[in-house]
Amino acid sequence: MARNEISPEFEKILRTAAKLAEEVHAAALILLAEQPVDFAMLKKNATAFRLIIASDRKEIQDAARQDDVDVVEIQQEPQTRHFQVSQVLLEAIADELLQTGDVVVVVYSAYEKEGCDTISVVRLAEQLAKLTSRDLQRLETKVPLETLRIVVDLACDIGREGREGKPVGTLFVVGNHRKVMELSQEQVHDPFRGYPKTERSIRNPRVRESIKELAQIDGAFVISSDGLAIAAGRHLRASAEGLTLSKGLGSRHWAAAEISKATGAIAIAVSESTGTVRVFQDGIIVLRIEPMRNAMKWHDVNADGLVD
Repeated sequence: MARNEISPEFEKILRTAAKLAEEVHAAALILLAEQPVDFAMLKKNATAFRLIIASDRKEIQDAARQDDVDVVEIQQEPQTRHFQVSQVLLEAIADELLQTGDVVVVVYSAYEKEGCDTISVVRLAEQLAKLTSRDLQRLETKVPLETLRIVVDLACDIGREGREGKPVGTLFVVGNHRKVMELSQEQVHDPFRGYPKTERSIRNPRVRESIKELAQIDGAFVISSDGLAIAAGRHLRASAEGLTLSKGLGSRHWAAAEISKATGAIAIAVSESTGTVRVFQDGIIVLRIEPMRNAMKWHDVNADGLVD
């Protein structure tokens, strides 16, 4: 397979990144590659840490695999390079190439399209504990940000804590609840039926605790845009063609993808096996949050895109 020459500037950046990785005792150096190069040579020089190549281009992925280098496939081109780096880190954790407490050095292109010009040191324990408002604000949905925050927090609590010492998986569908109810059916006796709005508002701490307890039952929670628990234990019957999901995701995640595609609602799935929270919109995963020992810290983003 043809390989591009490594320019002197790129070589200096890689050497600097490798030296930095050794100094901070990094578990890995991740290169968001823009072109196929001699990855075997790069791996040979990476003796104190793992080398990971990330790309959305098949020729680069194939070249790295041919050189026996670990690869993270970038599935979709995100809006910003910062978001792309975040998704690569999450994919690497999901593929067990990294652990949530690792320190990594990331090399990527922030300015030059054909080369890499930026080096970042990322401490995953800090990075994964932060979720900015922008991650949810970028979703084009009529569901208010406050409602999404509360449900995502609930999902993360369930993924992190489980219930009674046991892991729990569950599914929330938020918004367009009338359509969602039409495309679902009662699987168990609905525990929210007949209660007044004050007893079904997810802003009520008692309701949130009830939802955590009810997460052990089969079926999905249906939440309205204004934050009311409409139903629990629903069997989703949506069907959408042309959906693709990563290998290893089960029926709960397929149901989340299908209902979000069919109704325009936001679906939030909690994996029973890993506690990972995945947010679905229009049939695709738009956000993934790994379980952390401590609760997430929400950070508001100002008009300049800076964290307050």
